[in-house]
Amino acid sequence: MPARPSARRRVTVLAGALAGLALSGTLGTGTAAAHGSMQNPLSRVEGCYLEGPEHPKSAACKAAIALGGTQAMYDWNGVRIGDANGRHQQLIPDGKLCSANSPGFAGLDLPRADWPATSLKAGSDFTFRYRATAPHRGTFRLYVTNGTYNPSEPLKWSNLQSTPFLTVTDPKLVDGQYVLPGKVPAGLKGRQLIYAIWQRSDSPEAFYSCSDVVFDGSGAAPGTAAVPTAGSGVQHTHEAAPGSAGAPAAVPAAAPAAATASPATSPAGAPGGTGNTAPGTPADGAASSPAAVPAGAQLAQTGTDRSTGLIAAVGTAFVLSGTAMAVLRRRNRRRAHAR
Repeated sequence: MPARPSARRRVTVLAGALAGLALSGTLGTGTAAAHGSMQNPLSRVEGCYLEGPEHPKSAACKAAIALGGTQAMYDWNGVRIGDANGRHQQLIPDGKLCSANSPGFAGLDLPRADWPATSLKAGSDFTFRYRATAPHRGTFRLYVTNGTYNPSEPLKWSNLQSTPFLTVTDPKLVDGQYVLPGKVPAGLKGRQLIYAIWQRSDSPEAFYSCSDVVFDGSGAAPGTAAVPTAGSGVQHTHEAAPGSAGAPAAVPAAAPAAATASPATSPAGAPGGTGNTAPGTPADGAASSPAAVPAGAQLAQTGTDRSTGLIAAVGTAFVLSGTAMAVLRRRNRRRAHAR
């Protein structure tokens, strides 16, 4: 009959097992909350989430959920491509812009003229807002549809104006929302769509959203939609930039305020460029610009940082081991007194 292990050995094995669990949980694939969607004007996916995925109110959201299911709407802040790196048009085919070519979000691509819309005034100043559940450094580019757009047909890249009407790098984060001050393009009429691309500069990851807007006063008033609670949405794995392991970039002591750039010329039907850079290249939203720093140094680096996790895990392992040894010492003292 095999001998029973000593109390010391049992405690040591337990401490090692607990420490191993702490390390394995940290060294595994890093996860963080998905990142957000356009809040004002309200995006399709967030609008359906706020209606209630189980009992949506609008016909468009009912149709989208019937096609893609409810989970996509609960995951409203996860319309993304992990390795986009500025290659938006290369990775997203025509007709799949609102879903970012993700099958789970296919309902967002339904061509309909009855998507809930936000009323805007052409040519007016407007503060666009983007709800962020996990903030990052990066650049926002907002495009609006052109004269070829028909809401009853699938959205194509050629239906967007060739250059963004608003470009903002590292905007201020206020109450969980990125603040993007700008101006609504002039000359817009009827039902249109604003397409937002948020390209991170600390990772290849990018996020996308479609916001339906109208210029005839028939839509909802801007800013009237409820703001989702922080942390609501899908959990997903971050893809860090090659060789960076999600390492935080240096933040200067005095960070400039958010910059709003005027759109420059880029090839027709090729949204995503800045200056003369065509979209679909790493330069689109890449971290090469030294001016891309957070306003007030308030943007979190929330990609996977395994070095920080390792330090925390090692500390946890020491605490667990120390606790186990303390228990063992107390047990030995009681035995000594008993004798």
